[in-house]
Amino acid sequence: MRPVTRGRSLATLAFAAAIVAACTSGGGAASPTGAAATPAAATPAGSDAASPEGGVAPLTDAVTVRFGVFPNITHAPGLVALADGGPLETLLPNADVQITPFNSGTSAVEAMFADALDITYIGPNPAINAFAKSNGEAVRVISGSTSGGAFLVVKPEIASAADLRGKKIASPSLGNTQDVALRSWLKEQGLSTDTAGGGDVSVVPQENAQTLETFQAGTIDGAWVPEPWATRLIQEAGAKVLVDERDLWPEGKYVTTHLMVAKKFLDANPEVVKRILAANIEAVDEVNADPAAAQATVNTEIEKFTTKKLGTDLLAAAWKNLVFTVDPIASSLGKSATDAQALGLLKDPGDLSKLYDLTLLNELLQASDEQPVKGL
Repeated sequence: MRPVTRGRSLATLAFAAAIVAACTSGGGAASPTGAAATPAAATPAGSDAASPEGGVAPLTDAVTVRFGVFPNITHAPGLVALADGGPLETLLPNADVQITPFNSGTSAVEAMFADALDITYIGPNPAINAFAKSNGEAVRVISGSTSGGAFLVVKPEIASAADLRGKKIASPSLGNTQDVALRSWLKEQGLSTDTAGGGDVSVVPQENAQTLETFQAGTIDGAWVPEPWATRLIQEAGAKVLVDERDLWPEGKYVTTHLMVAKKFLDANPEVVKRILAANIEAVDEVNADPAAAQATVNTEIEKFTTKKLGTDLLAAAWKNLVFTVDPIASSLGKSATDAQALGLLKDPGDLSKLYDLTLLNELLQASDEQPVKGL
């Protein structure tokens, strides 16, 4: 992975902090703020060795982190952060990071509830479901990661919502983020659906890989899917875009992936979580600053977990439809929850403002003179 030099590159800041600490004598050299720097020997394990711009030093404690990630480009910052030699390895050099790949948010939530997972990149609706099922106790969203990259793609002859009446449209799984978006949009168009595949439009939940096959076979007429599947359906099966989900949201922004932690892990390990957040910030910076290098890293990680890389042209085309940001875009999660309730796919989840704990993230952003992000 190529390091990226930017104002808030926390690995760089941590390195600077280490240099300051190493060069400090017992009398203490002056820090940029005029205070005497703490001698390295007096710095307790796990403490924040402050850099000139407020970064955090690597945490050298031996810790175990059970981390979930999806081998998909919508999880690009997570794949970059967790890659060999990546930001997380730099900031938690002695950690035993146990990475588990998932293909569904439901499975990741089940692993977290079974105490087999501490933290994971995940979509918004599984996070809502986890919060609701635990009565608001078990999980917290601590950062954003990715926005955008979901489309309704259809057969070329379908020109409008009205043309979908009597058609079969796939979604990744019942009640997932894209499924809720599809059913809500159809409802706004005056088209009914139900969970059994009936109604004006038959919604068929199925794995994304199966969706490509069924679309090619002609047994479905379209699909509301995330990248890279939307681009694959276009490039490999002749589909066209009927709805770009960005067009449905203010400024085109909505959460696709964010970072969720088990609350008990967050409460017990705030310094570890802070380094994870610092690694996520740096990973977001890397994918934005050097897309070509980031795509190469992401493709390597996808191959590691799936044994198969994406085509470079496919990856580059799908990448353009994504925005990588630490802002969790909480307002879009709130609307998605409201939509899921209106569809009968979600019971009252409670006060979703409590789903977010952005304290540590905002400490890091403010230390780097960046604007804080907001929850609900």
